Amino acid sequence: MAGSQPYAESRKARIAVALKPIRKGFPRIMAVVNCTPDSFYSASRAETEENAIELSIEALTNGADWIDIGGESTRPEASEVSDEEELRRVIPVVAGLREAKPEALISIDTRNVAVARAALAVGADLINDVSGLRDAAMVELVLSSGCGVCIMHMRGQPGKMQENPEYGDVAQEVAESLLERAESLVARGHPAELICLDPGIGFGKRLQHNLELLRNTSLLRGEDDFSVLLGVSRKSFFKDLLGREQVDHRLAGTLAVAAFASSAGIDILRVHDVEEHIDLLKTLEELRR
Repeated sequence: MAGSQPYAESRKARIAVALKPIRKGFPRIMAVVNCTPDSFYSASRAETEENAIELSIEALTNGADWIDIGGESTRPEASEVSDEEELRRVIPVVAGLREAKPEALISIDTRNVAVARAALAVGADLINDVSGLRDAAMVELVLSSGCGVCIMHMRGQPGKMQENPEYGDVAQEVAESLLERAESLVARGHPAELICLDPGIGFGKRLQHNLELLRNTSLLRGEDDFSVLLGVSRKSFFKDLLGREQVDHRLAGTLAVAAFASSAGIDILRVHDVEEHIDLLKTLEELRR
C-alpha cells in the first residue's frame, strides 16, 4: 500500500473504533516502543529491529491496543536525528510487526514527513506527530492517505521547549491551538473520528501548566467530539510533582494519573507499562460496578 493511497473504508472504521475507549472508563492502551539509544526511559528502548518487534508483540499480548514506534527521542535537550537514521531505525520495525501481527494497530511517532510516508507504505495506521502538524506536507499526507492522526501540542522544539514556557490560560490556549488544526483537517474532508488530540504534557509546559491541562481535558473535545490521548508515562512531570528524580520510581504517579484520566473519560493512554495499566483499569472497573 503506497503511503499516498487512500485507506480502505473498512480500515478507517477499525482505526476509528480504536481511537475511542473499549468501554466507559476503560481507555485504549498505546504501548511505547522506542527504537532509539537516548529515550529517557531505558526499559522502553529497543536495541535491534528484532528486539523492537519482540517488545511490540509482548505489549500486544499483555493487552495493548496500539503500538507506537518511534525513532527520535523528543525529551528535553534531545538531539535531532537525520531522516536517513530515523528511517533506518523504524521502517523495518513497522514492516516486521505488520508481517508478524497483521491485525496490530500501529502508530508511527514522528514529525518527519518522509518517515511518516514510508511508515504508512509498510503498514502504519496512524501518524503521531509531536509537532502538531506544523509541516504543511504532513497535513497533505494525512489528507491524501486518510490515515489516523494524533496531533500533539508542543511549544518550540524539543531541544529548547522547557526554556521558560509562559501561558495566560494554558488549558484554553492549548485547546484552541489543537482544535484549530483538527477542525481545519475536518473542513478539508478528513473524518473527525480519525483524529485524536494530545495536550503534550511536559512539552513546553511547567508543572502547574501540566496539572491545569490534566484537569481540563474536556476542552479538547470540541464540537466534533475528538478523541483525546494522554502521554504522561514516567515523565519529568513526576520529578517536579513528587521529587522522583529516577525514572524507575515514577510508576505510582503515572498510574495515579491514569486512574484520574479513566474517570475523566480519556480515550487513549500512551504508556510504558502495559500490564500495570491493564490491572489498574480492570480493578477500577470492578470497583465501579
